[in-house]
Amino acid sequence: MTTGPLLTLTGVTHTYPGRGPDPARTVLHDIHLDVRPGETVGLVGESGSGKSTLARIALGLLAPTRGTVRFAGDDPYRWRGRSSRSARARLQFVPQHPYGSLNPALPCGHAVSFALRAQGVPRRERPGRTAELLRLAGLDPALAPRRPRELSGGQLQRVAVARALATDPSLVICDEPTSALDPGVQARLLDLLGGLQQSHGLAYLLISHDLAVVRRLAHRVVVLRAGRVVEQGPADRIWDAPAHPYTRALLAAADLGTPQSPPSPATPPDLTGLPVPPLLPATTRTRPG
Repeated sequence: MTTGPLLTLTGVTHTYPGRGPDPARTVLHDIHLDVRPGETVGLVGESGSGKSTLARIALGLLAPTRGTVRFAGDDPYRWRGRSSRSARARLQFVPQHPYGSLNPALPCGHAVSFALRAQGVPRRERPGRTAELLRLAGLDPALAPRRPRELSGGQLQRVAVARALATDPSLVICDEPTSALDPGVQARLLDLLGGLQQSHGLAYLLISHDLAVVRRLAHRVVVLRAGRVVEQGPADRIWDAPAHPYTRALLAAADLGTPQSPPSPATPPDLTGLPVPPLLPATTRTRPG
């Protein structure tokens, strides 16, 4: 049983090499971040701040230029072969655009069934398990034979959730999971994620530019700007007393409403001319009560 953080990024820096006349670009600078069992860490920042690169590194899909990544104490870049199957199963992903991650020629239920097959679930058990997972994700199992083009964006995102749950994960990384959804559908999906966390003890790394989305679920918040963590701490402290001018600018530009209200898409903040600030020391990290 894991007693420490599930996911730990220590001193992570990533530089994309230059191509032709384009110079090398460092998009992440000395990132320190952890996610503990059963909590949601919200990673917020404007487009181009390095959020998606960080997600790929956390998933073990992109090796950092410097620094270390540990999931449940293991190095995901050393996972190889069948022995890594159970380790990889515990770390799952819900993408921003689920349609692009589903085969348009195959039924939506196939994506869930295939994840079960990859985990060694016998063929005879897969239909029943697939139906259970679709119900758990708030979908009618009768939708399983339909192709992706026949489902709405909210339904496709729930298929992605069901697929992620198929491996009984400990941590799910959600990369802008509500950005393409209407506000009402956003709220229902966030309620689903919150309910699954309560019932299954899931941890989330919730990546979003929309502070209203993060406010609804996060226990802790990490604010990323130009590849640097400029502020992090307990969610209530970030909302009520942000320490950094960039965080204050994001909050001023967002229509947060109340924590219980359905989130509204945030207006992109006008941050032109705001200098990239130096790092602030991280606040004391706390687990949710």
